[in-house]
Amino acid sequence: MLGSYLVAALASAASISIVSCQNTTQKFEAEDAVLSGTEVDTATPGFSGTGYVTGFDEATDKLTFHVESSGQALYDLSIRYAGIYGEKRTSVVLNNGSTSEVLFPATDVFATVSGGQVLLEEGDNTIDFVTNWGWYLIDYITITPSAPRAPHDITSTLVNPNANDNAYALYTYLQSIYGKKILSGQQDLSWADWITAQVGKTPALVSVDFIDYSPSRVEFQGNVSTAVEDAITHHERGGIVSVLWHWNAPAGLYNTDAEPWWSGFYTEATDFDVAAALADTTNANYTLILRDIDAIAVQLKRLEDAGVPVLFRPLHEAEGGWFWWGAQGAEPAKKLYALLYDRLTEYHGIGNLIWMWNSIAQEWYPGSDVVDVLSADVYAQGHGPMSTQYNQLIDLGADKKMIAAAEVGSAPLPDLLEVYEADWLYFAVWGDSFINNAEWNTVDVLKEIYNHEYVLTLDEIQGWETQ
Repeated sequence: MLGSYLVAALASAASISIVSCQNTTQKFEAEDAVLSGTEVDTATPGFSGTGYVTGFDEATDKLTFHVESSGQALYDLSIRYAGIYGEKRTSVVLNNGSTSEVLFPATDVFATVSGGQVLLEEGDNTIDFVTNWGWYLIDYITITPSAPRAPHDITSTLVNPNANDNAYALYTYLQSIYGKKILSGQQDLSWADWITAQVGKTPALVSVDFIDYSPSRVEFQGNVSTAVEDAITHHERGGIVSVLWHWNAPAGLYNTDAEPWWSGFYTEATDFDVAAALADTTNANYTLILRDIDAIAVQLKRLEDAGVPVLFRPLHEAEGGWFWWGAQGAEPAKKLYALLYDRLTEYHGIGNLIWMWNSIAQEWYPGSDVVDVLSADVYAQGHGPMSTQYNQLIDLGADKKMIAAAEVGSAPLPDLLEVYEADWLYFAVWGDSFINNAEWNTVDVLKEIYNHEYVLTLDEIQGWETQ
């Protein structure tokens, strides 16, 4: 690790004191940083120093720490905060560019949370905390030189004892590249083709959504989905396939002007209570859950029959609570995942799936015996390495599970991924309004990413089944 100096801005950028780092942890009080639309307060007890910073309520409100380094070096960032207004999120912006999102769990007192890692460049660096969800208190931050990452210890077998040869061929290939390369990925085949036209390279992985196979959507619009056909198309051209499922609630859709039927996967669009439905196996809503799973099994079998192994990511973003499967808390969500796993693997005997879990919090984790790959969905601008979420998932899976950035708003810059040792298995940019939006991804940056030697594209993974 390079030696460095850290600089904390006091009341303004003009009043600076230099502190020698010498590979030790350094602490920076929030009240001594630069405030923009925020303010110092002392009403909540337990703070360090002379106060803490609050007032994160407008979108542009922020807190800026100035940190100087004598050379490029990677540091672990820790944040002392209070979440007295409930669970919140903040945006951490490094040097007005790379942005990461940090979750602040609800607390009654001041607590400490990891802010991921920051790569300090030679000279002055800025670390901004920008409102995001807002309504939190920041007491101080600490910065500690990052230790080198230990070698990964990935489990060699899939959780389904009856996983087929195609699933194992994909899993073996993924293990062979993990930590060495990252697969480029895109949500929806049409947007993958858009990348081909704009960039001249095609994503190695395409994710499709089984949303329109949900029976409660089919009731309104008929059978309109081409997700299976799109997946087969990408597989036949040598690509890798992932499947998610925006599961329209089995029943209880409000179907109003404010909450139409097609938004029925959102908590606010249905009164379907997953906890009540899973309370016993005799109630009507439990039967409807099975009906829906069975409908998805039909489509997964089509992929299995076509020889397509699938990175299967059900019940995504459960811990957010904005989808009905996470609305009643962790235990019903885990119970539903267990039912889904058992119904598809045991009852239907489907063997082409590599099972993915898509939440970070420990209390939501359904268990390593039913999860092959961990993942997170990260919507942060700036093409950063998403190291906060990556390191949290390393801890969640004890570094025995590969980790994917299953949905991102901005594609990550490969050079940052390598420096941060954020060994994501793949990234998949969401479709309309993200991949084609210059505020999230310019074509020039996409060309830089897709032509980087660290990033695998469709042409570079041909024959992966036998590698």
